[in-house]
Amino acid sequence: MTEIIFDVQEDEADGGFVATALGHGIVTQGDSLEELRAMVKEAVCCHFGDGVPGAMPKVIRLHFVRDEVLAA
Repeated sequence: MTEIIFDVQEDEADGGFVATALGHGIVTQGDSLEELRAMVKEAVCCHFGDGVPGAMPKVIRLHFVRDEVLAA
């Protein structure tokens, strides 16, 4: 595997951000984007360092999902 993709959403209830890996059981959160980036890197290292089959990804992609509601 050369890349792992995370969907990132803003946590409207508590603030901050939540990142969920596509195709892997990895979910993490951070209060700021800087903290989220660090938490995602740490989570990926922990996940693939625990004997999960496959090589450590070379690239981590953060895909920001944003909903915008407009009045009609």
